Amino acid sequence: MDSESIIIWSVLFGAIGMGYFSYGKKQKAIVPLAIGLSLFVFPYFMSSVTMLLIVGIILVMIPYFIKI
Repeated sequence: MDSESIIIWSVLFGAIGMGYFSYGKKQKAIVPLAIGLSLFVFPYFMSSVTMLLIVGIILVMIPYFIKI
Protein backbone atom coordinates (compact mmCIF):
# COMPACT_ATOMS: atom_id res chain seq x y z
CA MET A 1 0.00 0.00 0.00
CA ASP A 2 2.83 2.36 0.81
CA SER A 3 4.56 2.10 -2.57
CA GLU A 4 1.32 2.66 -4.49
CA SER A 5 0.63 5.80 -2.49
CA ILE A 6 4.12 7.13 -3.14
CA ILE A 7 3.72 6.53 -6.88
CA ILE A 8 0.31 8.22 -7.03
CA TRP A 9 1.45 11.26 -5.05
CA SER A 10 4.65 11.48 -7.09
CA VAL A 11 2.67 11.57 -10.33
CA LEU A 12 0.37 14.24 -8.91
CA PHE A 13 3.24 16.44 -7.73
CA GLY A 14 5.01 15.88 -11.05
CA ALA A 15 1.94 17.10 -12.93
CA ILE A 16 1.74 20.19 -10.74
CA GLY A 17 5.47 20.68 -11.28
CA MET A 18 4.98 20.50 -15.04
CA GLY A 19 2.39 23.26 -14.78
CA TYR A 20 4.68 25.45 -12.67
CA PHE A 21 7.63 24.77 -14.98
CA SER A 22 5.74 25.70 -18.16
CA TYR A 23 4.28 28.80 -16.52
CA GLY A 24 7.68 29.90 -15.22
CA LYS A 25 9.31 29.32 -18.59
CA LYS A 26 6.59 31.20 -20.47
CA GLN A 27 6.49 34.15 -18.05
CA LYS A 28 10.28 34.12 -17.41
CA ALA A 29 9.60 33.85 -13.67
CA ILE A 30 12.36 32.13 -11.73
CA VAL A 31 10.35 30.99 -8.68
CA PRO A 32 7.73 28.88 -10.52
CA LEU A 33 10.43 27.54 -12.82
CA ALA A 34 12.62 26.41 -9.92
CA ILE A 35 9.67 25.01 -7.96
CA GLY A 36 8.53 23.10 -11.05
CA LEU A 37 11.95 21.51 -11.40
CA SER A 38 12.09 20.65 -7.72
CA LEU A 39 8.60 19.10 -7.89
CA PHE A 40 9.89 16.86 -10.68
CA VAL A 41 12.91 15.71 -8.71
CA PHE A 42 12.07 15.54 -5.00
CA PRO A 43 9.82 12.41 -5.06
CA TYR A 44 12.84 10.31 -6.01
CA PHE A 45 14.41 11.08 -2.64
CA MET A 46 11.37 10.49 -0.41
CA SER A 47 10.80 7.09 1.15
CA SER A 48 7.83 7.98 3.34
CA VAL A 49 4.39 9.07 2.21
CA THR A 50 4.06 11.60 5.02
CA MET A 51 7.38 13.26 4.17
CA LEU A 52 6.41 13.27 0.50
CA LEU A 53 3.15 15.03 1.31
CA ILE A 54 4.72 17.55 3.69
CA VAL A 55 7.52 18.54 1.32
CA GLY A 56 5.21 18.50 -1.71
CA ILE A 57 2.60 20.74 -0.11
CA ILE A 58 5.27 23.18 1.07
CA LEU A 59 6.77 23.33 -2.42
CA VAL A 60 3.37 23.85 -4.04
CA MET A 61 2.61 26.74 -1.67
CA ILE A 62 5.92 28.61 -2.12
CA PRO A 63 4.98 30.44 -5.38
CA TYR A 64 1.88 31.87 -3.69
CA PHE A 65 3.98 33.57 -1.04
CA ILE A 66 7.15 34.48 -2.98
CA LYS A 67 6.50 36.68 -6.01
CA ILE A 68 9.74 37.45 -7.83
